[in-house]
Amino acid sequence: SGNYYNQGEIRKKELEQSCFLLGIPASDVTVIDHRDLPDNPAVEWDTQLLAAVVLKHVEANNINLVVTFDAGGVSGHVNHISLYTALRYPVPHAPSRCRVLVLESVNLFRKYISILDVPVSCLLPRDALFILTEEETEQARRAMRCHRSQLLWFRHLYMLFSRYMVINSLRLL
Repeated sequence: SGNYYNQGEIRKKELEQSCFLLGIPASDVTVIDHRDLPDNPAVEWDTQLLAAVVLKHVEANNINLVVTFDAGGVSGHVNHISLYTALRYPVPHAPSRCRVLVLESVNLFRKYISILDVPVSCLLPRDALFILTEEETEQARRAMRCHRSQLLWFRHLYMLFSRYMVINSLRLL
């Protein structure tokens, strides 16, 4: 639930507000609050447990596509990497119709050259490539600004310079 700094309730509201700006109604937002899956960048989540939680959500909501992090977790965040690991975990009776796309982690230089990474991203192999328009990028920035409790100085730089605010390359798992 995003309770690493005891701000779980604040962060839930921020998430709902951010999703609203992106056109996602609160009824389509699910926050998992599980004591064995704490929001903590130093805690590796249990793969089997997380895989079961994700599978239950996928089945209950008839989801056919999951987008997650890759093995680098984009920023090396252990919880992000745990999600990738869980989605690779072989789960019996997992729905075959559900596909998984993983967001490509790039090196630090590419991560912070923003739109200048477009030529490189277009040349490299990937299964999906999203390049946002100026309007879409501004919408993403507005959505990021909803997460006030997490907007430390470096996240403002991230919003200005990160390629992920403009370009996202993904691969099928």
